Amino acid sequence: MSYGTVIRVLGNLLTVEAGLMIPSLLVSLYYNQDDSTAFFISILITGIIGFIMSKSFNYKNGIKAKEGLAIVVFGWILISFFGSLPFVFSGSIPSWIDAFFETVSGFTTTGATIVDNVEVLPKGILFWRSFTHWVGGMGILVFTIAIIPTLGVGGFQIFKVESPGPAPDRIVPKVRDTAKVLYITYVIITITELILLLFGGMSLFDSALHTFGTVGTGGFGIKNASIGAYDSTYIHLIIGIFMILSGVNFSLYYFLYKGKWREVARNGELRLYLGIIIVSVVLIALNINKTIYHNWGFSLRDSFFQVGSIITTTGYSTVDFDKWPTFSKAILFLLMFIGSSAGSTAGGIKVIRILVLLKLVKREFAKIFHPRAMIPIKIGDKIVPNETVAGISSFFALYMIIFILGTIVISLEGIDFESSASAVAATLGNIGPGLGFVGPSKTYSQFSYPGKLLLSLFMLLGRLELFTIIVLFSPNTWRKEMLSNKGRFKLRKLWRR
Repeated sequence: MSYGTVIRVLGNLLTVEAGLMIPSLLVSLYYNQDDSTAFFISILITGIIGFIMSKSFNYKNGIKAKEGLAIVVFGWILISFFGSLPFVFSGSIPSWIDAFFETVSGFTTTGATIVDNVEVLPKGILFWRSFTHWVGGMGILVFTIAIIPTLGVGGFQIFKVESPGPAPDRIVPKVRDTAKVLYITYVIITITELILLLFGGMSLFDSALHTFGTVGTGGFGIKNASIGAYDSTYIHLIIGIFMILSGVNFSLYYFLYKGKWREVARNGELRLYLGIIIVSVVLIALNINKTIYHNWGFSLRDSFFQVGSIITTTGYSTVDFDKWPTFSKAILFLLMFIGSSAGSTAGGIKVIRILVLLKLVKREFAKIFHPRAMIPIKIGDKIVPNETVAGISSFFALYMIIFILGTIVISLEGIDFESSASAVAATLGNIGPGLGFVGPSKTYSQFSYPGKLLLSLFMLLGRLELFTIIVLFSPNTWRKEMLSNKGRFKLRKLWRR
């Protein structure tokens, strides 16, 4: 592994993060808030350390798989650590572990918070807190690839590791151009929602922060009642629609731009994604209308919003859905695992994996009657390679194993099974609010420090899709690295002789 390359790229990443803190500093200065000093110090520390790291080590063109893994994993840990500095220095979240939890939750677009009264936070802190969603949604390293030319060669290893989904690929030949296409789409959706929220009577500040949380599918609210604080069906519908749009594979928007409407309409993942949403909305609306609302308009509106919020792993809420009937909560709990499309800003297992698993089950049924038949799994007109099918099956199994073990460990916090299971599901799926102890009207502040660190790990595992972190920290990985280094050392000694 080229450690110099890894450290230098991580230095560039910290330099970028320092620049990304500047808008929050400007917001703080504009509103004359006392958190401006905290941002200035944080920018200075992050920028200086990033500059030193980026200039002190040799850089080799080309980033291999192992370097890509190290850059992505350590990159997300570093940006979360340095991103927590404004919270600590401003006194908004004095505890470093709490601040780290909040920052990880922001960058991973989870939206799980330890802040019990968010409305007392300074404007700059609120802006940075929501802005981390927007930056982390598409991936801060993808953003870095788009703006730093030195990552153009070999940058696909980073793009491949950080991008969600079983088989991420370039939209256009060059990975840097692919990153730019994704971010142009991202910005267009962001500006469109921002304008529409302004039309709904929301202030510019509130519109910007809720847009960051929606398009990034993050869900950090700036009101204690989340979106429920805005008694406007228009605002609820706009945010609900854009949450669902942000859960669509972003490459499909590029295909629409290129006029490939038929290809988009026939996309199996998109059709299943929208189908799950429609069925879930109808079933929950029927359930809550009969038991609670007795008003079809409100039942459909709130059902649509919460289904969109959970399946896209955004985590906004307009009502306390923890008070809904068990049937409705069971559907929402299931949606926590499914998530949205690969190539979107959302978390979860991803609809494309669910689609492949369903086809795999269907194939096994067919083989009962035709045991010698060679039945390929197809998505549209394309055959899914056996390696991809095996990878998806392994991912699903590992996801469920981590969920079960995580639930058992979190239950040591002394909370009930429903709360333990939903806390793990909500952090591993990058959703935020869950049920019971971590419902939409509650926060994660009651967890112990070890519990918060474990949940932070789940958030990172979910955002980086499990294998990335597990493989990098596998003892076997570093054993091979040490053996390889010893081999190179022996060769150098023989060469000198």
